[in-house]
Amino acid sequence: MLRSQRCATDHFELERAYRRLTGLRRISRVARRRHSRARFWDPIKPEDVVAVGTALGEQPCRVAGLMTGAREVAWWDGPAVPYEWTDVLAAVERVRAVVRVPVRIEALAVPSWHHGRCAAFILPDGTPFGFAGELHPRVLETLGLPARTVGFELVLDPLVALSEGAIAAAVPVAAHPLAKEDFAFVVPVSLAATDLVRVVHGAGGELVESARVFDVYAGAQVGEGLKSVAVNVVMRASDRTLSAEDVLAVRQAIIAAAEREFGAVLR
Repeated sequence: MLRSQRCATDHFELERAYRRLTGLRRISRVARRRHSRARFWDPIKPEDVVAVGTALGEQPCRVAGLMTGAREVAWWDGPAVPYEWTDVLAAVERVRAVVRVPVRIEALAVPSWHHGRCAAFILPDGTPFGFAGELHPRVLETLGLPARTVGFELVLDPLVALSEGAIAAAVPVAAHPLAKEDFAFVVPVSLAATDLVRVVHGAGGELVESARVFDVYAGAQVGEGLKSVAVNVVMRASDRTLSAEDVLAVRQAIIAAAEREFGAVLR
């Protein structure tokens, strides 16, 4: 488990800290070959070390990432924008959002990381489960990476254990093209847009992949006490390409449902 410690001041302590960066050491081998402008991610699982034998015992599941070089390349309107340690904080937030576990972020002095540019991620019980920030210059030298490289490493097991089934199942990648339709419904101004979206989504059945509001207008053109709600609907079938007749049938079902439920009028 990663632990927060005082800032390292000698080579021996830095070496110990470097050896704890299991995931970052692993992906740094690739980063050394392609560090002009790159991001690298690596989930490390127990099965990766099965060949070593059972003497190691149970190994934690980790995820690690490195960012180095320019996040935005130089162009006519400005210079290149390098990756910063705040970029890896944002990457960790994406991981945390998946498991939906509340965590605390603290600025700590940790041996492997640059002092003042490192954050520790703390579980509700006070246990640190990862770090992110700019790597210490001596660690970068050991890894063979350019200065100001940023990264993160998390131990996932405690996050998953606290997620209580909140992790969403992966959605299969669609093999067939989508179809889009936009609707503008005139409805009472008191109607919540979320209620309209719910009915629109339900009316299309399994063929509706998503429905979202992209514009709301209230004014003289729609009348007093009314508003126009524009909804974008994405349709897709899992087993075929939708025909024009499929799309028309969904469109008619959506219009009929909105009229039946809310007295909506299509503009």
